[in-house]
Amino acid sequence: MLTAGYAYGESPSVTATSADGKCHCTLDWSDGTLRWWATFDGKEAVAPSHLSMVTDRGTWGENIEFANISLSDNNSQATINFGDYGVEIRAFDNGVAYRFLSHSEGDYKIIDEVAEFAFSEEDMAWIPYVNYRPDATSDYATQYETSFENTYTHTALKDIDWRRLIFTPIIVEHNGLKLWISEANLEAYPGMFISNRDQNGLLDTEFAPRPKEVEQGGHNMLQGMVKSRHNYIAECDGKRTFPWRIVAIGTKDSDLANNNLVWELADECRIENTSWIEPGKVAWEWWNDWGLEGVDFKAGINNQTYKYYINFASRYGIEYVILDEGWSVNLAADLMQVVPEIDIKALVDYATERNVGIILWAGYWALNRDIEGLCKHYSAMGVKGFKVDFLDRDDQEMVEFVYALAETASKYKLLVDYHGIYKPTGLNKTYPNAINFEGVHGLETMKWLGAEHDQITYDVSLPFLRGAAGPMDYTQGAMHNAAKGYYQPNYSRPMSQGTRCHQLAMYILYDAPLTMLCDSPTNYEREPEFTALLASIPTVWQESRVTEGRIGEYVEGYAQTADTLYLAGLNGNQPRNSVVTVPEGCTFDSLDIFVDGPNATTNGSDYSHTHLTAEEYNANANRIEIDMAPGGGYMIRINNCKLAK
Repeated sequence: MLTAGYAYGESPSVTATSADGKCHCTLDWSDGTLRWWATFDGKEAVAPSHLSMVTDRGTWGENIEFANISLSDNNSQATINFGDYGVEIRAFDNGVAYRFLSHSEGDYKIIDEVAEFAFSEEDMAWIPYVNYRPDATSDYATQYETSFENTYTHTALKDIDWRRLIFTPIIVEHNGLKLWISEANLEAYPGMFISNRDQNGLLDTEFAPRPKEVEQGGHNMLQGMVKSRHNYIAECDGKRTFPWRIVAIGTKDSDLANNNLVWELADECRIENTSWIEPGKVAWEWWNDWGLEGVDFKAGINNQTYKYYINFASRYGIEYVILDEGWSVNLAADLMQVVPEIDIKALVDYATERNVGIILWAGYWALNRDIEGLCKHYSAMGVKGFKVDFLDRDDQEMVEFVYALAETASKYKLLVDYHGIYKPTGLNKTYPNAINFEGVHGLETMKWLGAEHDQITYDVSLPFLRGAAGPMDYTQGAMHNAAKGYYQPNYSRPMSQGTRCHQLAMYILYDAPLTMLCDSPTNYEREPEFTALLASIPTVWQESRVTEGRIGEYVEGYAQTADTLYLAGLNGNQPRNSVVTVPEGCTFDSLDIFVDGPNATTNGSDYSHTHLTAEEYNANANRIEIDMAPGGGYMIRINNCKLAK
């Protein structure tokens, strides 16, 4: 490690350089004010941009007169200390990051943070605005409460609606480069929103102030509704680190989909023994509205219905069943009050006998009333985890809840699936029992959105944007699939936009250690071959990667286990031909090919399955030509696959 102290005016800058020498992150204070910028392969990636923190003890990042610099890790990492605070910068082969450090003692408050990202006003960006609110104004205070679910807008920076907040991740196309912007290690601090108040090339950041008054309300009285906020964003105590500001950099869209910087920058695992954490699939009842058919009982929120789901899951080797909203007394926000139609202990015992785990849905307010007591009570009963919903904020108080729940749940060996939540920022590395996250405009929206909505374009944008932040609970698996022009919303008997193989490819191309089979068991049971296929697909991989694609147009990639390789493609709204080959050096026994059927352009559920031996594949010129329908997809399973090392 090299350490040097620089008086003001003597080389007042430092640069971190990636291992391959292409990527540089520079921190500069030559005029006494902090700025940072990044270059990639000789090109400007981010122009000089201000960074500072306004605290109740003064502003960090202004009036700098002295710095102590430490370079480490072959100069790819630098820590610059300015007295009570410091800044750490890092350069990776595929991006840069920086964060503030506090060396302060005692209590203090962060009034605001400036984290600029400077580009050119004509540059294009892919951005998700916060959920549309009729009362949204240029006063961003009306927009801090959001479910972090929206589709993407492709727009020039100068044309961003300055009245609206944007949540991250976003992508900016600048100087021939692709730039993915988000954050990591968001702990005890509010999440980062983006805005463009001046409608220029400079993106600003906004942070929700810490809540002052929060009242129970919202959906079924399960949300914390902020009635007033403090005039600061965070309360701090002593020395600490702050979240990383990340810019992943690539030359093509697939580079961004494969960036792993959030994981790399996250804190290490805090759970000593993780062997009890079991990923898997979930038979889920809410999306299909408890929609059983041909049964001799009234389907709904009752033990008979859930025993049917458990039996279905057990037959197909599906690891979990979720009891979604309705098992606890409505409007009580008390998870100890169970409706009389449900006996949770009896269902847990019934499921355990059949090698199925039970996960309970919980509203934020109800679970936050007694995290410790509820985790202890339901863990002792044999419940495997909670799906917690309607957080709908990322202010400091809510982020504290997210960590408190993960930590307490880990103590009682419970999984947590977060819904109504901001994007992952590395919690799943620090607490691996935080197994999945929503923050996705997922399949649930197909229960109510009209035919004018374009979910297909969103589907083929997702891996490059939200997907690069971490796991996402999109809740795929629809069996009623509608080609373009045939879709219509139906709350109780919903359908997906796009084809069956479009849904199938999501199981390979979307990262989800806890993955839903969202449709009704009776719909799956009509097609046992396809259901067995879904149930057999792993949810965690030795390796997975997007190999090619373009945001909003298509995605192709692979995922592999020890002995099976899956290739998949997800298509946008235009028909596409793809030529697929088995990786060079791969030996295998056979292939199973699932593609859009000949009538998929009118009947989205139509698909074709072909089985080829290795000899038949070789006789076919070692290639497979696939025609993906609009909104289509494909999946190829390479059986008993051995890859050359």
